[in-house]
Amino acid sequence: MTSIKEILGSTALEKVDARVLLAHLLEKHLNWPKSSLISKDSDALPESVLNDWRIFESRRLAGEPVAYILGEKSFYNIDLKVAPGVLIPRPETELLVELALSHIERASTSKPQILDLGTGSGAIALALAKNLPQAQIQGVDISEEALAIAQENAKLLGLTEQLHFLKGSWFEPIIENSQFDVIVSNPPYIRAQDHHLSSGDLRFEPVGALTDHLDGLSPYRVIFKEAKKFLKPQGLLLVEHGYDQSSILSELLAHEGWQDIQIHFDLAGIARALSAKLR
Repeated sequence: MTSIKEILGSTALEKVDARVLLAHLLEKHLNWPKSSLISKDSDALPESVLNDWRIFESRRLAGEPVAYILGEKSFYNIDLKVAPGVLIPRPETELLVELALSHIERASTSKPQILDLGTGSGAIALALAKNLPQAQIQGVDISEEALAIAQENAKLLGLTEQLHFLKGSWFEPIIENSQFDVIVSNPPYIRAQDHHLSSGDLRFEPVGALTDHLDGLSPYRVIFKEAKKFLKPQGLLLVEHGYDQSSILSELLAHEGWQDIQIHFDLAGIARALSAKLR
């Protein structure tokens, strides 16, 4: 019989990935906690675990992202269902949640209205809803598949009363004269010819959630122009961007008449987000 120690010692997978996948199977089949990877590492594993392990290992060796194999991903202390139809939530995007929460706290808004453009799995919207029980949040996405997953995540987290998901392109489905305290977006910002699109996990993610098929700036041109109609006077616009886009996007914001433009850095010290307010 095969043990945890033998699996981890023989697999060609990166050890971090192997541990995450194996821990999932141990909990699923045996109800063993993650600590079993150490405390029970010499125990023989049943064939049910070994069979699923071989499948998981093969899928990961083929390049499939761990999040898609498991069908879930943690984001800002919530667990989300994910599938190939949505972008995998990433730790750096948590910066947008932190900035939005900080703004709402400083503004002392009792019932904040928030708009999440390109909501995908609903990660940002759901994290905000979880931390702002009085907030009403709208999430927009052009993908029906993504919206179905976002809706399911809202149900699983018990947040359906706070969230309303709409199908459309950017502000297209938003009711005229709607006003928001925060408008937040993690749009597709990778350039069409960027080599990263054909490498790593990105190969498996929906291309429409990664690139605008142009210069990576077209979503921002729309958002920066249209957001002015929907943001409250003291509201905040927040966008995630690529590692080399902060300067050009700051210029685009200024050109559209935004003020108090600030660059925000992720934990790796990389310029990752921009915030701005109405003039």
